[in-house]
Amino acid sequence: MTSPITKVVIPAAGLGTRFLPATKAMPKEMLPVVDKPAIQYVVEEAVAAGLVDVLVIIGRNKNALANHFDRNTELEHTLEQKGDNKKLALVAEASQLADVHFVRQGDPKGLGHAVLRAKAHVGNQPFAVMLGDDLIDARDVLLTKMLEVQDARQASVIALMEVDPSQAHLYGIASIEETDEDDVVRVTGLVEKPEPGTQPSNLAIIGRYVLRPEVFDVLETTEPGKGGEIQLTDALATLVEQPDLAGGVYGVVFRGRRYDTGDRLDYIKAIIRLASEREDLGPDLRPWIKEFAEGL
Repeated sequence: MTSPITKVVIPAAGLGTRFLPATKAMPKEMLPVVDKPAIQYVVEEAVAAGLVDVLVIIGRNKNALANHFDRNTELEHTLEQKGDNKKLALVAEASQLADVHFVRQGDPKGLGHAVLRAKAHVGNQPFAVMLGDDLIDARDVLLTKMLEVQDARQASVIALMEVDPSQAHLYGIASIEETDEDDVVRVTGLVEKPEPGTQPSNLAIIGRYVLRPEVFDVLETTEPGKGGEIQLTDALATLVEQPDLAGGVYGVVFRGRRYDTGDRLDYIKAIIRLASEREDLGPDLRPWIKEFAEGL
């Protein structure tokens, strides 16, 4: 199935304070996961689902993101002169992935505000939002399924994943009703980072959304919430409460492999997991991991 949706918004304006001092001068989205920056995995996932018009929301000192998706003719020429076609292809790949645009967020007012900055680019069409620190394994289907659900139900769709109840306060949490489709649910309520013990379920929002354009109108009137920021979850909660406005909100429950690169420990785990499964690194890395673990 080919989705009529082609636009995706990737918010990348955060300061990356959990990775200081590494992110003092380097955008957190450019931190390497094995040998590619995290944001390239996200763009590759978007392209694989047919989303080839990419808008990245950036902040100050994020020019490295634009440089990565632009051509580096000097480097390409040097590699070409050396006859290093393999590395030349790797360098050129990022600039050929998609039509990548950039817009500044300006004031750091939260995820909802960052998404709102995409209004002029997106226009009056459904679009996807992908967070750059949530990596979904390329072998598992999520975004394509979400696009199919959006097209079938003409509603906004969020990705949900079961989390340990002790971690629920770190996420937006959904109340849901089952539908007649496996792992597709109707969202009946949303709460951003509930106080421990008050969460309505263990289904957390992870960083994939397919939204109807009405969300922009809601975001324009959404008051700052948790942390004094405009929360996308709060705007989605309004769509849940007013299903006649834009068809309500549905969720796709994801049961595959997800790598959280926004947390230092999970970032390290992601690198180890992905590297250990690669044909060029895994055969040497896996025995070393086993030997290292046995020595602890």
